[in-house]
Amino acid sequence: MSQSSTATPPSRLSRFWHKWRFHINALLLLIPLGFMPKYFADVSLFRGDSGLGEREIGDVQVGPWSLRLAELRNEAPHPSGPAGYMKDFNAALCDACVEQVKASYLRIGKPRSLRAAGVIFFGTPYRMGSQLPVPEKTKADAELWITMEGWDGSMHQASIPLSQASPATIAWLNKQGAKP
Repeated sequence: MSQSSTATPPSRLSRFWHKWRFHINALLLLIPLGFMPKYFADVSLFRGDSGLGEREIGDVQVGPWSLRLAELRNEAPHPSGPAGYMKDFNAALCDACVEQVKASYLRIGKPRSLRAAGVIFFGTPYRMGSQLPVPEKTKADAELWITMEGWDGSMHQASIPLSQASPATIAWLNKQGAKP
């Protein structure tokens, strides 16, 4: 009684895998390396090694205080679900006003009161961030208003043209059909 074993020949997929498995695995290791430069640029930007943002707007004098303002990304506003379109800005208070400023706000259009001052900057005084809502119907000649509140209760405001603060946003608004 002899038993004969019938060996099935290897399938095409099995032959392909055994022949190319090293190359496929090496490729799986090399593909992420192509994304590393962008990753390191983003890490440098978020850590502050490459400045406040991709595009520095400059110093803005707000009453007796000043702050450095920058766009986080030099691009059009991004959709943020039901909140609409958002634009990210970063700021840093001057060294002399760090102890005096309680809060800083950012808004498109002049605020009616402190209750409508806009979105608050969050973070440390040396690197604050803010996500500013940008309505699609914003006029191209709109102004970006900065409101700063001091610990003594004083409130100061300043404005800069939106075209100076974010040319990419103006281009996006023009594409949306805003009128100057």
